[in-house]
Amino acid sequence: MVSARRFVLLLFCLSLVLMLAACGGRRAPVVRVIDTPETRELPGWKRPYEVDGIRYYPLRDHQGYRERGIASWYGRDFHGLKTSNGEVYDMYGISAAHKTLPMGTLVQVTHLGTGKQIEVRINDRGPFAAGRIIDLSYGAARQLGTIEAGLADVEVVAIGGSYVPALRSVAAVNNSYAIQVAAFGVADNAHQLANRMRERFGHAQVATALVKGQAVHRVRVGDFTSLERAEQLSSQLIAEGYSGSFVVVFE
Repeated sequence: MVSARRFVLLLFCLSLVLMLAACGGRRAPVVRVIDTPETRELPGWKRPYEVDGIRYYPLRDHQGYRERGIASWYGRDFHGLKTSNGEVYDMYGISAAHKTLPMGTLVQVTHLGTGKQIEVRINDRGPFAAGRIIDLSYGAARQLGTIEAGLADVEVVAIGGSYVPALRSVAAVNNSYAIQVAAFGVADNAHQLANRMRERFGHAQVATALVKGQAVHRVRVGDFTSLERAEQLSSQLIAEGYSGSFVVVFE
């Protein structure tokens, strides 16, 4: 009986260590942005920066990015705080941190142990723990099935262009916005959801693209000129259970 109790306690402690390790890469880092004549006019998240003496050079383009490594996740300690590009971090939303990809890049993350996949949008910098290539939000990690393990071997592939939130500069640009609610491999499923959304909100469409040679059908809702209104609907849809919802921008 004593041995069994010790074994259970050992398993609990090991699980706790793994959970802490998963979030350990998502500490608040001391960041030093590198200011050069060539980068001085760029937004801060586009400039080279240093963390713990290591210099990182943000990519100007997402094209061709593919990498394998370890994914971790971060949650409550950062919930409600600003991300690197000025958005408010929502731990229950679908987003991720990456050290160099352009902000707003849509990436496909594949769990190499299970084959499960998820699409997430980059809106933060990190993780800065050795060997880790992406830090998922709690909501994204839950969908990918990595909450309990904390860490997972993944492949990250950039599949979409960059959406950068308005902050101050985009407000002066004549953009339109929509909310991507879900993505399907079967066109009929996408069109059924789009029809339901169209009945509720008046405007919904299915955008089809090829990803690794396979058709992906993305359901997008709304046609807004106001980023604020788009974000309000995105939050509403997330609360209704469409946890993968996020704003897309069309210039």
